[in-house]
Amino acid sequence: MQIDAFGLERWFAAYEHDADIMLAESGIRSLEADRFDTDPGELGYVIPTNGDPDLRQRIAARYDREPDEVLCTCGTQEANFLAFHALLEPGDHAVVVTPTYQSLHAVPESICAVSRIPLEPPHWTLDVDAVAEAIRPETRLLVVNNPNNPTGRYHSLETIEALYDLGADAGAYLLCDEVYRLLADDPLPPVASLGPHGLSTTGLSKAYGLAGLRFGWLVGDREVIDAAWSLKDYTTISPPAFGQHVARQALEEESEILAENRDLVATNRERVRAFVDRNDLEWLEPVGVNGFLTVPDRFEDGSAFCRTVVEEHGVVLAPGEFFGHPDRFRIGFGLPTAELEAGLERVERVLEN
Repeated sequence: MQIDAFGLERWFAAYEHDADIMLAESGIRSLEADRFDTDPGELGYVIPTNGDPDLRQRIAARYDREPDEVLCTCGTQEANFLAFHALLEPGDHAVVVTPTYQSLHAVPESICAVSRIPLEPPHWTLDVDAVAEAIRPETRLLVVNNPNNPTGRYHSLETIEALYDLGADAGAYLLCDEVYRLLADDPLPPVASLGPHGLSTTGLSKAYGLAGLRFGWLVGDREVIDAAWSLKDYTTISPPAFGQHVARQALEEESEILAENRDLVATNRERVRAFVDRNDLEWLEPVGVNGFLTVPDRFEDGSAFCRTVVEEHGVVLAPGEFFGHPDRFRIGFGLPTAELEAGLERVERVLEN
């Protein structure tokens, strides 16, 4: 398999460890471990290796699906990777809405032909007709993430249903990465609940603040789930026992956790909105915790700007080049408010020079 280097992760590897403030993190601030019972007992394999049946039953109910239509994974990244390899072969074709998290196009591109359909700035709207025109007889998969990373665009239910219908008419699946869905004040129904051609991937990292659990899941048609499970025997075998143990508790406390996190998002979005206005930058006010801002005029591109910010002031931002838009940079605002304010103040020192 030939696959492109993951540009954003290599950027983080170069700068994150020594920086003071991470303003490129794409999830909500992490919860403390002492909020949960952290003793899962014996640290053996999870049996069966597709996840505890009771937990899969609980997850399946969210999608009006059966437990055997759920595969518990080591984070959403594994859920997406397994789904792509379960569905796609050389000679197939996929359609991916971009900009997006790199793996959502890079992994399919390592397997088969891919057509990228761009969101149109400044509002990052999706032309559903362009998706329809890109579909071929060999198209097996349409891919979208909603809310979108990096732009924060939340496609409407009408748009998502139109994509689902296009996929169903073509005999293809619609896969939606929904890691930010529950940060919306009024979340849309998950794609896997729309019908047999819908696949949903998500996890507890972004909306719940539990990235360290490495716990996620894939939900969809039994045939796809079984194929992904067979592949999982060659990756992580079973989901992490510790992650599953805490995940069960987090889902029991979901209402409280999500209410806290949505309040934090609302507070922090106001801080970033004021920062954008003060500095004559542009963005689409996002759903979730990612904003995709224009690069200040005096900088050549996002890499030049973000490198200046991190090397001179110890704040990590994400260059837009890694999302195909060098005139932009991504800011994550899910961190604690005081830390966000300190980071924004340092970025403004660069803008004022």
